[in-house]
Amino acid sequence: MQILIIEAALLLFLIFTTVCILCVKDILAAAIIYCAFSFCAVLLYFMMGSPDVAFTEAVIGVVSTIYFVVALKNMNRWCK
Repeated sequence: MQILIIEAALLLFLIFTTVCILCVKDILAAAIIYCAFSFCAVLLYFMMGSPDVAFTEAVIGVVSTIYFVVALKNMNRWCK
């Protein structure tokens, strides 16, 4: 029963971070929130018993966040 509550909380956090990514005006903040989304997805995959998918999501989440931050280094960060 406790596991289901934790999984439901993680799922609600995923929905909340998705809405935050869509609503934020700063692109760098959206990339950081995406990193939090990826970390939460890793936890959810691991709790569901698929460590291979969790590891893949962790690697993709870290690499894509680094690429986003490097790409935004010399750009205008604010959406108009």
